[in-house]
Amino acid sequence: MITIYGKRSSGNCYKLQLLLDQLGHDYRWVEVDSTRGETRTAEYLAKNPNGKVPLLELDDGRRLAESNAILCYLAEGTSFLASEAWLRAQTLQWLFFEQYSHEPYIAVARFISLYLPADHPRRAELPQLHVRGAEALAVMEDHFAAHEWLVGERYGIADMALYAYTHCAADGGFDLAVYPSITAWLGRVKAQTGHSPLQR
Repeated sequence: MITIYGKRSSGNCYKLQLLLDQLGHDYRWVEVDSTRGETRTAEYLAKNPNGKVPLLELDDGRRLAESNAILCYLAEGTSFLASEAWLRAQTLQWLFFEQYSHEPYIAVARFISLYLPADHPRRAELPQLHVRGAEALAVMEDHFAAHEWLVGERYGIADMALYAYTHCAADGGFDLAVYPSITAWLGRVKAQTGHSPLQR
């Protein structure tokens, strides 16, 4: 039995739930609410000194942080992660894109919009976050105009990683209706066997 420390409403944590549920893998979930400081306690920092979720813990005590690293570990040997070198490199390309060009804008806009009060000074960041987030969505829209999935001919962890925050981008003020190819891809992901929804 593996343990996941995470916040259910977080897209970075949801990626792992999505993969594990689609694998039919038994796991224990420990809810850790980062918005209430629960990742900064001495007990949690002893597990992950970086003080973030998600965190994977194995029965033998080994721990692994960073959502996309955990995705790769859990998907190893399954149909969700290709064994061929070029396809694996493409998977990593999209995982890096998600964390560098997508999540910092779309996820942050969602956080500010959902969790910070209307008069919070960080709301001044939203216009620029919308510009940069739209750039990332445009890259994806262009890709999906010609491809059903992000890597090769099948659904995989790259799709899971980018689905996590894309499907709820409207929470941060993004209008997904202007991205028909992304919208069609979101529908394909949602139709996958074992798909589980984000818990808000």
